[in-house]
Amino acid sequence: MAVVLGIESSCDETAAALVTSSREILSERIASQDEHHAPYGGVVPEIAARAHAERLAPMIEGVLADAGLALADCDAIAATAGPGLIGGVMVGLVSAKALAMASEVPLLAINHLEGHALSPRLADPELGFPYALLLVSGGHCQILRVDGVGRYRRLATTIDDALGEAFDKTAKILGLGFPGGPAVERLAKEGDPAAVPLPRPLLRSPEPHFSFAGLKSAVLRAHESGRYEPADIAASFQQAALDCVLDRLRVSLDAIGRVPALVVAGGVAANASIRSALEALAKERDMRFVAPPPALCTDNAAMIAWAGCERLTLPGFAPDPLDFTARPRWPLDPGAEPARGAGVKA
Repeated sequence: MAVVLGIESSCDETAAALVTSSREILSERIASQDEHHAPYGGVVPEIAARAHAERLAPMIEGVLADAGLALADCDAIAATAGPGLIGGVMVGLVSAKALAMASEVPLLAINHLEGHALSPRLADPELGFPYALLLVSGGHCQILRVDGVGRYRRLATTIDDALGEAFDKTAKILGLGFPGGPAVERLAKEGDPAAVPLPRPLLRSPEPHFSFAGLKSAVLRAHESGRYEPADIAASFQQAALDCVLDRLRVSLDAIGRVPALVVAGGVAANASIRSALEALAKERDMRFVAPPPALCTDNAAMIAWAGCERLTLPGFAPDPLDFTARPRWPLDPGAEPARGAGVKA
């Protein structure tokens, strides 16, 4: 049984965890930076990087102490190496390099998106490959076919903004504070999802890609008009976003080939309404629906450690070099054809 120390610092969560190859989370700690970024209504990269640098070392010491282990008991050190805010990514990756070198164990440079993509397998031992994955977070919105560790086929991506970003911007428009996603979800429960006429970008388009920029702009116009209650705007936004996701998923599932499971991962996967609608879609398609527990949906180090455990089991496994470079962008499917109009977000 392998024990992997995982480090996550790609955005505004500083996290460390110890996970075994038998799917046991021995210990984990996570520190939110919400109070630092709330006055700005979003994440400030410089503030995030500084907070990571201050918190990470004592956090690693803490998870080792919680598990009653020493660094020498770890079989590998896994850290997010991208994509993400480059300052924060560098803090975690450089720390992992130092620990790997000092303890003479393998360094595993983990793609943050792969951490999300594989996290459902940490929570569900019965989830095998292949599966269809909806990856929805603050920075990413993709549909992929997952055929194995390191084997991803991207079917769809956003051509402008990610769904999580749209939730956060809607929260900012409505004055709900930061983080925005949970606040919009709470307020939406009090509103009428049919009260505000909002667009469904790319609905019924034969291309499976997402677009949420126009929806964000429509939310702003609805709010500025003064004609609608905030709860109705929140509920109508959430319903419009959900309609888009379901429509885009249907197009992708038609193209993805037969797979037994529909899986959702990423921060937005914690949204109960979205989970419920995806579960219904999976039932409609005679697919098993799998979603990790909410704690594994948001950015966390357990998923990074688990991705490291998955890597360790690959035939011909080789550790990453100590000069591995942090990456602000790192697609899971580098060979995917760019989405029309997507620019750098392709």
